[in-house]
Amino acid sequence: MRRKTRLIHGGNPFDPHTGAVSVPIYQVSTYKQDDIGVHKGYEYSRTGNPTRHALEQYIAELEEGARGFAFSSGMAAIHAVFSLLSSGDHIILTDDVYGGTYRIVTKVLNRLGMEATFVDTTNLEEIDKAVQPNTRALFVETPTNPLLKVTDIAAVAGWAKARNLLFIVDNTFSTPYWQTPIALGADIVLHSATKYLGGHSDVVAGLAVVNSDKLGEELHFVQNAVGGVLGPHDSWLLMRGLKTLGLRMEAHEENAQAIVSYLYLSGVPGIKSIHYPGLPSHPQHELAKRQARGFGGIISFDVGSAERASEVLKKLKYFTLAESLGAVESLISVPAKMTHASIPRERREQLGITDGLIRISVGIEDSEDLVEDLKQSLKS
Repeated sequence: MRRKTRLIHGGNPFDPHTGAVSVPIYQVSTYKQDDIGVHKGYEYSRTGNPTRHALEQYIAELEEGARGFAFSSGMAAIHAVFSLLSSGDHIILTDDVYGGTYRIVTKVLNRLGMEATFVDTTNLEEIDKAVQPNTRALFVETPTNPLLKVTDIAAVAGWAKARNLLFIVDNTFSTPYWQTPIALGADIVLHSATKYLGGHSDVVAGLAVVNSDKLGEELHFVQNAVGGVLGPHDSWLLMRGLKTLGLRMEAHEENAQAIVSYLYLSGVPGIKSIHYPGLPSHPQHELAKRQARGFGGIISFDVGSAERASEVLKKLKYFTLAESLGAVESLISVPAKMTHASIPRERREQLGITDGLIRISVGIEDSEDLVEDLKQSLKS
């Protein structure tokens, strides 16, 4: 089954009771039991809900994993996965990581005795140097947020397996339409499903997929014990959004390519750097071509200062200044002031997340309108 077909027919697309082509919203908290402990597979909706279960089967199939899990946000999913570890364990993470991930590791998990080291995971030698006797997991974001660095998933998976480390990949930017990390050797895949998977700025959700039944049992225990589950209506919204993921990802990328061509080929003055894996000049361009089926719809570029970034953003008509990404509308932000503000300034500057760095989540509007809007804003 090809990917666009799988998006329509994957998982459990029909209601077995009525034949409805849309999974019903089971807005229910508990279920009648025929006898003590005898039920039809559901007993309490924190433990399992038919609508959420349909979504979890769906994402597991899309990510080519053994079992899927739906959470109330991307951060809830990340927290649940980190809860598979114990106090005293050490985690290696991508240095250029989403601000919320950095925050939970350095401000929450550290209180529980977990240790973390952030390294450039595009460099296997740097990962190797970070290993400690208590290292238990490796967390990679690829492409990264917001600098679009690309890690070699297959190479790192082999490295992690040889050391018996849990290998976790945040696949939010690429989605399973462009990239399937479990097929490349990852143990767990994570998504902020709020972004591309939902795609319409109307749902907050997180998803996780594991590569084995054993990990599935362990993560389901955490999901049920902690309880940060996705509600049935949001589960339904997410399944509806996923149906058009392929069409949207292709449109996002087509528009992103048009914008990158303008920014890069036109030689717009005052732009210090452009970050996009689809550019031949990108350091991991060949790797991105090899391990993914597309380059995605996120672009970052540095206009030199916070003042110029503010001027550019104020003059735009078709780009919405907002947190988040992956929606049908084009969203624009300054990560240093918004999504990555929780990372200390010194750390941001070390990584290259400057006050003049602008991140665009390219939408599916007409590409000519988007390019013309950027032109008038950058020229003025």
